[in-house]
Amino acid sequence: MEPLAGHLAQNVKQLRDARGLTQQQMARISGLPRATWANLESGAANPTLAVLHRVAGALQVSLEELLGPPRAASRFYPRGSLPEKVRSDVLIRQLLPDPIPGTEIGRMEFEPLARLTGIPHVPGTREYLTCESGRIDLVVAGEKWTLEPGDVVSFRGDQRHSYANPTRSLSVGYSVVLLAPLV
Repeated sequence: MEPLAGHLAQNVKQLRDARGLTQQQMARISGLPRATWANLESGAANPTLAVLHRVAGALQVSLEELLGPPRAASRFYPRGSLPEKVRSDVLIRQLLPDPIPGTEIGRMEFEPLARLTGIPHVPGTREYLTCESGRIDLVVAGEKWTLEPGDVVSFRGDQRHSYANPTRSLSVGYSVVLLAPLV
């Protein structure tokens, strides 16, 4: 079997199975004959671009995902394998390995008494900060919030803001930034 046909066959079957649907149900959703689905999943098909487009639409994935090497059902990322940076005694670690367009999610470890000035984002951005352990002071546009474990503050990310650990022990928080779409 050709590698491309094999990738397509594995991906179509895996994506259909993940949705808990039969070949007949997928054929109905896509408007293609059931035999076409069977051929796609067997690796015997040589589909047209129009058929691939219908299959991708029915499975709600891109053409690249249909034709690319199959993804493993799961993957382990050991500590330190995801991007991280240190700013002002604060370790900021990317939380997820795969990008989510328009979203930044990070784990922030604040050394004792560490301070960090936030970088205002484009207008319309929302930012969320939650404290996992210790205490984190957040100042947004002159308003101060003290977060303890479990607390969350939602704020406009386009304003001046800063973070601080007022304690003499490590504090940990998570930042979620929902970037405003660029117009």
